[in-house]
Amino acid sequence: MVASPHGEKFAACLRMLKDRSGRGYDRLGKEAGVSGSSLHRYCSGLSVPTDYRVVHAFAKVCGASAEELREAHRLWALADTERDTPATAAEESPQPKQEPKQGPKPEAEREPEPKPEAEREPEPEPEPEPEPDDVTPAVARTGRPRRFRVPDKLSPRAAVLAAVVAVVLVAGFVWLPGDSTDGDPSASGDKVLDSPACRTVSMGQHDDCVREVQTLLARAKGKLAIDGDFGPETLRRLTAFQVLAGLPATSVADDATKKALYAHQVNMTTWSPARVAKRVREVFAEDPGTAVAVARCASFLDPLYVLPNTNGSRNWGVFQISDARLRDLDGTPLKAFDPDWNIKAAHRLWSVRHDFHDWPSCEAALKNTPKS
Repeated sequence: MVASPHGEKFAACLRMLKDRSGRGYDRLGKEAGVSGSSLHRYCSGLSVPTDYRVVHAFAKVCGASAEELREAHRLWALADTERDTPATAAEESPQPKQEPKQGPKPEAEREPEPKPEAEREPEPEPEPEPEPDDVTPAVARTGRPRRFRVPDKLSPRAAVLAAVVAVVLVAGFVWLPGDSTDGDPSASGDKVLDSPACRTVSMGQHDDCVREVQTLLARAKGKLAIDGDFGPETLRRLTAFQVLAGLPATSVADDATKKALYAHQVNMTTWSPARVAKRVREVFAEDPGTAVAVARCASFLDPLYVLPNTNGSRNWGVFQISDARLRDLDGTPLKAFDPDWNIKAAHRLWSVRHDFHDWPSCEAALKNTPKS
């Protein structure tokens, strides 16, 4: 498998973390819950993991910061989108087409050579077209428009009338709006997303349409950077907004989502990380330190965190409860975004065996991580 451009950047990110840790693939694999040979393939760019939690666990055991974890997730998401895209070969520059060599043409096929200037017969000059006596338009008579000559002088009254007409036409061109926006989102009015240039806004896009979506999400109290780049962070916030707005979680700014963004009726304000950690300790009284560490590993203690999986499913909220687990718990993505419900639901999962087996990647990553 040849690494894609984003796959190469993703592999370089993993190699940087691995080299900085000073540990081998086998040791890192045991701590991250994956084989050392698999880690070697990921760091070499030979393959991309299908589950982001492997990347997260590997980065954590390498001591990655929160910013580095976000960057690793961004690169993984971009590399993952190219997984099923066949690599296209570079287009070769077209070679000049060579005409097949041929012998001398037969006498009948040869083009006549031009005669010398003195031997050429003078071409007859075109006869002037007679002026018609009727008033039938020139196009109707000859099939082509006639040229009308402008009189050399205008009467004073005609000159005044022509000046007035010119002023009106100029004013019309100045004040009347044009029909073409030339792809400029801002040319269609105040609502940038109503522009034809913003017909779809989705993952991987980078333009003013994305910047407008980010601005509207930030206005709804969604925490994200406004940089015009539709990456994993924007994907998570847009998906969370759709759930809170009661819309299908398409993760694409479709017409219904644009309308909801401009309506300014969704508030994405949620619990702070400190409040989340405090509530986790209260609910997981049996092992509060590990519970907080698992929640921080899973979502950075962000109640609106969303993580897409390659099989189309997603994980939701503080403890990143999967779609399948939500069905078992009689929950929904909207319920999962309620931090209190999410923490209690995670405790129900923990109570089955009194361990964190539902979070294998985080549990493996926490073996040598100090608990908080």
